[in-house]
Amino acid sequence: MRKQFGAKAKKSDIEKYSKSKYWNGKIFENLEVTKMNISIQTLPKLLYKQFCKKESREPQKPLSIIPFDKEQFIEPHQSMRSIWYGHSAILMRLDNKTILIDPMLGSNAAPIAPFAVQRFSQNTLDLINEFPEIDLVLISHDHYDHLDYESILKLKSKTKQFYVALGVKRHLVSWGIPEDTITEFDWWDEIPFGGIQITFTPTRHFSGRGLADRAKSLWGGWALKTAKENIWFSGDSGYGEHFKEIGTRLGPFDFAFMECGQYNENWHQIHMYPEESIQASIDANVKNMMPVHWAGFALAQHTWTEPVERFIQEAINKNSNYSLPQIGELFGSNHSLTSTWWVNLNK
Repeated sequence: MRKQFGAKAKKSDIEKYSKSKYWNGKIFENLEVTKMNISIQTLPKLLYKQFCKKESREPQKPLSIIPFDKEQFIEPHQSMRSIWYGHSAILMRLDNKTILIDPMLGSNAAPIAPFAVQRFSQNTLDLINEFPEIDLVLISHDHYDHLDYESILKLKSKTKQFYVALGVKRHLVSWGIPEDTITEFDWWDEIPFGGIQITFTPTRHFSGRGLADRAKSLWGGWALKTAKENIWFSGDSGYGEHFKEIGTRLGPFDFAFMECGQYNENWHQIHMYPEESIQASIDANVKNMMPVHWAGFALAQHTWTEPVERFIQEAINKNSNYSLPQIGELFGSNHSLTSTWWVNLNK
């Protein structure tokens, strides 16, 4: 079996998962009934559109990345500083710790599919060589566009700890990550990491890297609270009541990375429309935010810039604060970067 698949759940794994109240005896379940509207009849047309009709769904040329400045990144700062590398990959400096969220920096989001889904930016794996030592890697779920075998191999020698969704540990162990460096989280689990209180928050999504492991690991988002500020990574999710609960239990949030992209009417219950991303941020009591899960891969049929354009319009409609950093740009939780850097790339 190819290494990229990760590992199947063993009997001992299932015994551990069964202690979660979100495990139904066979798989993990969402808090709300969640389905995808895809049938055997509609699948061929959907696949043809996905892999063969790519006009406007990808930028006309590779998206450039602002060069990494290590000294600037590790310079002490009173508040969160982050760099976004397209899609959902976030390099963060918080409470003098270096944290890497969903570090999928590989070139292909469908490494075992019949057709490749190439990244919009080039040579992103090389970035890992430039990064400082990573204190903590956070992994929200095991889909290929969030958990990448090649990225983990490069991170292995420079990462101290991994905090991951329940069930993801088995993949990392199969790739050579020491078990004692990996901590698994169920929804609402809280663990302190130095001066940061880290909580795994529920989402409305699913998991799986092959045909036989669907929903055999959990999915979610990450809340990171220090004495000075509160940060939230929403994770992949359809819209649901859990956003209000997150806001009530853990908010307000000074800054949030909101999932926004790769949506479709056929899988609307697992990926929000941009307007719903704004509403979810309001539900969770977010003060400032940016859209993620776009500008990395063409995983849906919308144009590559539609998510951010709809996000901006709805943020304006709802009087919400937002930031739009360029790929590779260092920014802070109180920044308001609103330059539409992608517009000229469509010409």
